[in-house]
Amino acid sequence: MALGSSFNQAIGGSSPSRGKKGKIMKQLELSSRINAMSWCDEIEESAMTQIEDLSRHPCLFKHIAVMPDCHCGYGMPIGGVIACKDAVIPNAVGVDIGCGMSYAETDFPANMITPDKIKEILGYVRALVPVGFKHHEEAQEWAGFDNAPEIEIIQSNVESARRQLGTLGGGNHFIELQAVDKGEIAVMVHSGSRNFGYRVAKEYNEKAIALCDKWHSDVPNKDLAFLPVDSKEGQEYIEAMNYALRFAYQNRMLMMDRTKSCIRSLLECEFVDELDINVHHNFAALENHYGKNVWVHRKGAVKANKGLMGVIPGSMGTSSYIVKGLGNRESFCSSSHGAGRVMSRSGASKTLTVDECDKAMDGIVFGRWGKARNGKPDLGEAPQAYKDIDAVMESQSDLVEIVSKLRPLGVVKG
Repeated sequence: MALGSSFNQAIGGSSPSRGKKGKIMKQLELSSRINAMSWCDEIEESAMTQIEDLSRHPCLFKHIAVMPDCHCGYGMPIGGVIACKDAVIPNAVGVDIGCGMSYAETDFPANMITPDKIKEILGYVRALVPVGFKHHEEAQEWAGFDNAPEIEIIQSNVESARRQLGTLGGGNHFIELQAVDKGEIAVMVHSGSRNFGYRVAKEYNEKAIALCDKWHSDVPNKDLAFLPVDSKEGQEYIEAMNYALRFAYQNRMLMMDRTKSCIRSLLECEFVDELDINVHHNFAALENHYGKNVWVHRKGAVKANKGLMGVIPGSMGTSSYIVKGLGNRESFCSSSHGAGRVMSRSGASKTLTVDECDKAMDGIVFGRWGKARNGKPDLGEAPQAYKDIDAVMESQSDLVEIVSKLRPLGVVKG
């Protein structure tokens, strides 16, 4: 079957099946040995090509799960979930290992906060949390630094990581103040493992390519090179990845703690401890699905076991959601990690105008748009560059249950 044929079939949908809440989940009829289950209404052709490549991978188990925020990534689409038998694929985790969300809710009424107070809080946060390429001037404390695995790529980056801990990074990373639909103020942090994740991903993807070339492995393309979990390289990657996950978790926790201290001092409020959430959306883990122990890779996807709390952000100008997982086995108990892009960063900057992006952010406190490499405004994070988060949530009503809806009040971007 030609790619164009399978792409049209996928979008048109073969025989659909209905999820727990009556939503249609399409089965994509692919041209290879396994199919894909899709919750995405429209899959861009470049992402569909990557799904086709995945379907020919020798290590994949059962099917591919395509989340409603799916868009083209590197090797594998962002918003994709796969399970592998006895193998890990570095590019199916991604370069920002452990990127994820943390969330905390206050007892302060949202209708009592003013724009000036929001600006003041965000100003204090910026003073405590370095953003973009900035790091702390002093090394940060974390017991994990003294227990770093004896893996060269980790050990060579530990010293710089001591000053990266508790930093936001750039791109789509953010700290946001939100108004909960129940009436309170909340805060969200989106960040990952900083340079650790990038270095580990790059190092072990190169090792995977070299080994697959040596073994003449039947991989669809080099971007999907894999490591057997019983190999030295596979064991090293898993250990390094898990360390990057711990670093990412601690990174978000430190930023959240410092943001909480700002909010407590300026609003004289308390936080609701039982609503603290800290979850990854770029990782691989050994799990049992369909009676088999398999390595589930979630790249831009959140674990959504039944009853498990999660955070699904929209864009910086649209709603976000707190959810509980429904444990849908066809998605490997997963859901989307956000809204998902409809424009690349460069495409948004070429297509959109500052005026229309400012209008989309009306009523939300944020800094000025950054500068792209060509010196023009970087509009890659404008709301128009992302899918409609409400439509995304509608498409995955059989994957998660909505607990609360959040409205953005102010944002610090990386």
